[in-house]
Amino acid sequence: MTPVVHLLLLPLLCSIAAGTDLEEKTGPFQNIQLDVPEGTPVPYALYQCTFSLSFSAVSSFRDGRNDIKISKDGWLFLEEPLDWSHEQHFIVEALEDGKIVLDPVTVTINVMDVNNNAPVFSQSSYVAMVRENSSPGVCPFTQVFASDQDDPNTPNAHLRYSLVSQLPNKHNVLLFQIDPETGEISTTEQGKQMLKARDGIQYDKGEEQNTETLKRKFDEYCTPQRVPYELNPFFTCVEKAEMRRRNIDPLEDPDFTLLVRVQDLGGFSETALSGNTRVHIVVEQNLWRNPGPLTIPENFKESYPLVIAKVQSNDPNALYELVQKEREVNFPFQIRDNGEIVVTEELDREKKDMYILVVFAKDFKGTQVDPPMEIQVLVKDVNDNMPKCEKEESVFELQENEPVGSPIGDLIAHDADEEGTLNSELTYTIVSQEPTPNVFSIDHTGKIQSLRLLQRKEQQLYNLVVRVSDSDFSADCKVVIKVIDVNNELPLFEKTDYGSHTLAEDIEVGHTVLNISATDADDPDSGSSLIQFHIAAGDDDGVFTVETDGKGVGHLVVAKPLDFESSPTYNLKIEARNPEPLMKGLEYGSESTASVFFTVTDVDEVPEFSMDIEDVTVSENVTKGSVLFTVEAKDPEGKEIGFKLDGDSHGWLEIDSTGEIKTKANLDRETTESLDLTITAFEKEKFSEHVVRVTLLDVNDNSPQLVDNYAFICMENNKPVKLEAKDIDSEPFSYPLKFNFTHGKKSHNWELQKVDAKSALLILKKMPDEGKTFSVPITVTDNQGMGVPHSVDVEVCKCTELGHCYRDPGRFTSILGMGPTVGILASILAFCLIAFIVVNKRNKKKNKKTLNNEEERDSMM
Repeated sequence: MTPVVHLLLLPLLCSIAAGTDLEEKTGPFQNIQLDVPEGTPVPYALYQCTFSLSFSAVSSFRDGRNDIKISKDGWLFLEEPLDWSHEQHFIVEALEDGKIVLDPVTVTINVMDVNNNAPVFSQSSYVAMVRENSSPGVCPFTQVFASDQDDPNTPNAHLRYSLVSQLPNKHNVLLFQIDPETGEISTTEQGKQMLKARDGIQYDKGEEQNTETLKRKFDEYCTPQRVPYELNPFFTCVEKAEMRRRNIDPLEDPDFTLLVRVQDLGGFSETALSGNTRVHIVVEQNLWRNPGPLTIPENFKESYPLVIAKVQSNDPNALYELVQKEREVNFPFQIRDNGEIVVTEELDREKKDMYILVVFAKDFKGTQVDPPMEIQVLVKDVNDNMPKCEKEESVFELQENEPVGSPIGDLIAHDADEEGTLNSELTYTIVSQEPTPNVFSIDHTGKIQSLRLLQRKEQQLYNLVVRVSDSDFSADCKVVIKVIDVNNELPLFEKTDYGSHTLAEDIEVGHTVLNISATDADDPDSGSSLIQFHIAAGDDDGVFTVETDGKGVGHLVVAKPLDFESSPTYNLKIEARNPEPLMKGLEYGSESTASVFFTVTDVDEVPEFSMDIEDVTVSENVTKGSVLFTVEAKDPEGKEIGFKLDGDSHGWLEIDSTGEIKTKANLDRETTESLDLTITAFEKEKFSEHVVRVTLLDVNDNSPQLVDNYAFICMENNKPVKLEAKDIDSEPFSYPLKFNFTHGKKSHNWELQKVDAKSALLILKKMPDEGKTFSVPITVTDNQGMGVPHSVDVEVCKCTELGHCYRDPGRFTSILGMGPTVGILASILAFCLIAFIVVNKRNKKKNKKTLNNEEERDSMM
């Protein structure tokens, strides 16, 4: 395009300048950044420069592609549209007659992505196999992938998957679902129930799936016929159906076809671009079916081991393993090689009423080929237990002249068979009453009642035999009923005022502080003469209690610690009462109540913590100086207390005089996961301790690290290099790890393949002609995307027969690197220095000895 045409188009350029006011596109000629959409119509006006005198000679611009021009009145414009996928930004330099001007000015153009690329699936159609009874949503059986060439950091490349249709869909029920973010396809809850595979022959473990096996199974289900198999229409029909099932082609004969759509802009815009693909699905038989729950009668008389169920893996060569979930000592179940589960002995429901069996199907390497299966085994109750009386002889008391129908007591019996069944349903019948019949009755619950008024002077004791029965067994229980005197005598204290006493504040709990006694003139050994003591007033907090055997002697005991500061005195009122009701018209009086007064003396006590904190959880990245928690304590006597902190061997924490525990250094969960802190509250002479566990929560503060940064590949055998990495963070911040080439760039000569959550294979695509060491940039990221670049040195070399790199000995004896050379020189200098010191010391010692000899000789002369 000629300059004249450029000038003619300037009005048009200004009018279509992306809807921006001209004032915003005009400014001084200086360093500037411009945002330009990709794919704009050209010529496209960018910016009008107002030049100073020093830049008046600018005649053109250079951008590396020669797409930027300038008009005479200072308008920068595009001659070719920009493409985000090729360049995201580039720099434009001002030129004067082809040379960069003094004080060069840079115009940076940021190419803005426009949603002009529709998402594309990696395949025009997919095939997938799904098994019957697949868990909905949890285990996807296939996944579709799509990509978008637009900017991945913008909504233009935010993809969302959806299921458009399912064929066939006779009942208008969706049997499949797709994860809108990942494209993973799984069954729905209805799909788990309704998906059925085509009918086929089931083969046992070790059976070959051939015509001979098919003939044998045909004879097992059909009456043997004289017609040859090849001419038998029934057999040929079964054979064709079986061959079709074995050789099914999902593309030609699918059970279901899904139409899947992917949209950019997150699928939430009417202008979103989309792509489609088809997923052809075949439903496979799921032979791995749970036969439970199983029911086995207890004490079942059969020959053992007894087959109770059979499982079959989808892998015909699977090895079965059976374990118990509860880990009991006795496990009377086994599994055979063909999947038959057997019980090895009789079961007893009263010992264990249910077992949970866990079956594993594995290959010869120990890898699971089917998910673990839990089978519930219920032990059915059999009436094999007789009823039992709770006591050998049950004794009840009844006051004379009680009204007819008065309850006497409940006879208690048990049956060990299963509750809620006829096997444990008990009935009660009075077999005999002595010395007088028809005096008492008993109902179906064991409740005994009187049928007439009883007089103690007529009969004081009755003996009953009660038969307790279930549907098959019975037992006789002995019952003794005593007719006791009417409670017409009150319990009387030996004295009603037990005076005043002094108790030390630190007296031990359980200590007896006073003995009290009372008497009752009613019949001895009856409920009317039995005496029970109760604290009626003066002890709202239950600090004291009275222990007694019912025979008139009570022991007043300290039940809770005393506290001088809260209760310095106690004025107790103690009542003596009978368990049997008093006769009509008689009431308890003051002679059945006693009093006692206690004074508590103050004792210097240890400080008391007023908190119940035992566990604290904090994040390991909490900032230095943060308060983790505050302990509160006080001295009962009001003395000033201090705090001390123990158990922090790393010196991370500190405690101040107010009880605030703060961080004074960075915490690190990888060093220790928890701290057991002992906090001491002390005053001048006393102290107390409180233990708090501080648990550190992990954060993603450690990048994955390669276990080894060096590897070699033999030129004779191009085996992949296994890269392993570790991350000391805990889940979900660590595994699974992802291995990628640094900066996301694909290598033309290297490939990465994932192995498991911790490793990947580095594959050399093309072997070099001679030995060479490659430095391969690898970035390992954790489950949260955190990682740092690594450099893996891969040496390609000729190898020895043992599979190690061959190195020419002469290559290493003639030339040494800087490190070894410096090490050798340092060793030589150190050796010379040590030798010099040793020789010097020996000379001094010899000279000294010679001097001493001369002095001795002079002295002798």
